[in-house]
Amino acid sequence: MMPMLPRLRATLSSIAYAACLASSALLGAQPQAQAGDIPTFTVDAAWPKPLPNNWILGQVGGITVDWQGHVWMIHRPRSLTDDEKGAALNPPRSKCCVSAPPVLEFDADGNLLRAWGGPGDGYEWVGREHGIEVDERGFVWIGGNADNDNAILKFTLDGKFVSQIGSIAPSKGSSDTTQLGKPAETAIDKAADEIYVADGYGNHRVIVFDATSGAYKRHWGAYGNKPDDAKQPAYDPKAPVAQQFGNPVHCVKIANDGLVYVCDRINNRIQVFRKDGSFVKEFFFEKNTLGNGAVWDIALWPDPQQTYLLAADGENNEIRIVRRADGTVVGSFGRNGRNAGQFHWVHALAVDAKGNVYTAEVDTGKRIQKFKLTSDALK
Repeated sequence: MMPMLPRLRATLSSIAYAACLASSALLGAQPQAQAGDIPTFTVDAAWPKPLPNNWILGQVGGITVDWQGHVWMIHRPRSLTDDEKGAALNPPRSKCCVSAPPVLEFDADGNLLRAWGGPGDGYEWVGREHGIEVDERGFVWIGGNADNDNAILKFTLDGKFVSQIGSIAPSKGSSDTTQLGKPAETAIDKAADEIYVADGYGNHRVIVFDATSGAYKRHWGAYGNKPDDAKQPAYDPKAPVAQQFGNPVHCVKIANDGLVYVCDRINNRIQVFRKDGSFVKEFFFEKNTLGNGAVWDIALWPDPQQTYLLAADGENNEIRIVRRADGTVVGSFGRNGRNAGQFHWVHALAVDAKGNVYTAEVDTGKRIQKFKLTSDALK
């Protein structure tokens, strides 16, 4: 019979070893990985700085970081309640507030640099703002997801209208190459001068256009197949995986190695393609999630290998840190709540070159937040 003290030591050693293995499994870490290699963050509760002019934000439909490290966002003035926009009523209901213009640009310190947007001469503004992208040639692309928001609009950095793809008119479905279907997000392939569209809340596809001329290039659905607009059954985690994208096709991102990542929000998955639309692989997350789904937006980590994907989950209200090579979740932050660092319907996110993360919330969240990198994941 083993003496009591050695047996106790052996038991404690076994427990410690098991805990170590469990921790490694939970983090998805490989044996050689160091804790500092995985991004960790802390919220910057003072970001952004207060808006001028008695302005307030509505639901924030998109956020991105440009080549200068500036943060651009688009919000929905029409989502403000009378209580929130009391100073804009006639007669005024209260001292505060009035809506900020839909498009705002901040620097990394939270200073407001520019604000513009809304109806203007020569174009029709979207009915419900959704998605924003800024390319290195100095153009801002925005979309919408109201019933007839079947276009993306192109502006200069100062808000001068340039052109649009599609029109503010009824959709023609996922087989049409001239009209969109309530597009959710765009991504620019600078080298090819192409714009990719996650299309969207109405259609079931990714579609690609020439970013200068607007000419159609190609499109595809889930698994690289022809998209089908037939009504799909409600998501069921016990059912066979869907062979079509659900609605919405909520994000598209292009990695430096040419892989294209697409958020199939309701189906709780990211699908990965080559630029020609050929299917590569897919990653599932929180497969039992119902409601609005578990994959709302993604951002690529800014190290040379783009080692991680940061994935926003607006139903479970967390940001997952995903190893890009194999889809392993190695960390997460956030939870449902109203405090700084918590989320309500975290809808979109972006990351700058220093590893700072910026998030946008819709529904009653109506805010943007900044999370500072606290690990050595970029060193």
